[in-house]
Amino acid sequence: MQIESLVKLEAALYVVATPIGNLRDMTLLALRRNIGVVFQEPMLFARSIEENLRVGKADATDSEIELAVERAQAKDFVSRQSDGLNTVVGERGRSLSGGERQRVSIARALLKDPPILVFDEATSALDATTEKQLQAALEAATKGRTTLVIAHRLATIRGADRILVFDQGKIVESGTFEQLVALNGRFAQLARAQFMAGAEGKEGAAGGD
Repeated sequence: MQIESLVKLEAALYVVATPIGNLRDMTLLALRRNIGVVFQEPMLFARSIEENLRVGKADATDSEIELAVERAQAKDFVSRQSDGLNTVVGERGRSLSGGERQRVSIARALLKDPPILVFDEATSALDATTEKQLQAALEAATKGRTTLVIAHRLATIRGADRILVFDQGKIVESGTFEQLVALNGRFAQLARAQFMAGAEGKEGAAGGD
């Protein structure tokens, strides 16, 4: 089973099991209203930043938009745009960098404020500093709701309640970050490789000064 398929299945099972209602009794529109998704490749339209945000919640107030933008660590780059929130971003957001497009997409999901959030490699286009800032904001924003995260960068899922490790399309390990590291299996190997590489990069940067 592909990771994306598992996420779709878990999201569906979650909806069935909660007061939101039984999935079989819900319309497609109602289901979509209860799930917010941030894809690896942001889906932006050739409209203003604000109009792209309002796709998540058309009747959002100015204060709600401002809070979502701030939580997504997008406030600074939006303020630098020629027309701020009214800046037109072009087809697929081509006038913005990859990281900027991703932050607009994340802000849109947060503005929607759904009970279920799905992040599909949502921080893959962000630099390490912005990712760290955004992670703290997302941890606060996702409290009280189910959040499914697909990630290869393990720092993104360090605080997850449960991590499923896939290898060759199969779940091979399951647990918290600390439990999986203690297992000294596939996840632990990935964690050592990623965090050691990060440490070596910092040492190299320090040595080059």
